[in-house]
Amino acid sequence: MSIVVTGATGHLGRLAVESLVRRGVPADRVVALGRNVSRLADLEARGVVVSAADYDDPASLRTAFAGAEKLLFVSGSEVGRRGAQHHNVVAAAREAGVGLVAYTSIVKADTSGLLLAAEHLATERELDASGLPYVLLRNGWYLENYTSQLATYLQHGVLGSAGDGRVSAAARADYAEAAAAVLTAEGHAGRVYELGSAPFSMTDLAAEVARQSGRDVGYTDLPVEKYTEILVGAGVPEPYAAVLADADRGLSLGDLYVEGDDLRALIGREPTSLAEAVRAALPAAR
Repeated sequence: MSIVVTGATGHLGRLAVESLVRRGVPADRVVALGRNVSRLADLEARGVVVSAADYDDPASLRTAFAGAEKLLFVSGSEVGRRGAQHHNVVAAAREAGVGLVAYTSIVKADTSGLLLAAEHLATERELDASGLPYVLLRNGWYLENYTSQLATYLQHGVLGSAGDGRVSAAARADYAEAAAAVLTAEGHAGRVYELGSAPFSMTDLAAEVARQSGRDVGYTDLPVEKYTEILVGAGVPEPYAAVLADADRGLSLGDLYVEGDDLRALIGREPTSLAEAVRAALPAAR
């Protein structure tokens, strides 16, 4: 029996594989899935089982899930196509008789007004109807969504449409560790975890970048339409720019704010803070 991780060629899936092995799961009991398995060669060299699988290829999923005790179902990255893709994953997991499916959803999926939430909620409902034991890992925003833009912040300041809203963003590695914790312990089936770290506003973000860089960095709040226009002008494809701007709109309304401490409880420590994340990423952004 094995623990299968989908999307292992992506950031979150790879981190989850590494966390499972660190937690003592034998490498040959961890199965890392991805479309381009050449990107998993280093994991394979460490003894992790590597298998090709594609959310658009149900046969590949059925083969990959055979004998799986548990499955970390990392949500697809192709917004707008995830409904059909996720259906394929759930159907293959049901056919394989997977003992537990841990799905990486989005915070407040059942009440959120975010465009991104609709496909997640549909997947949650499909899992519920499948009869499979499952646990929902409702991940908040990534700190990396912000730290990856530090060079831009230093040059142009922080732009957005988030108003005074606060986001409970956490590091990818913390979400991955939470997933590994769920997959290596019992008693999580049927649970819904709302995951996030200490909340901050975009004004707080700008102030932290300014404090650590010694530069004058401020936050400029824009109408959603104007922010979308700026993102498109920066090279972001228009549909994705609309999703990002909508996320800021939702942030302003509290859709990305997490109450409680589910993440801390699962990983057994304080999650990575905004200050720590900025400190780690700032040298490369200067």
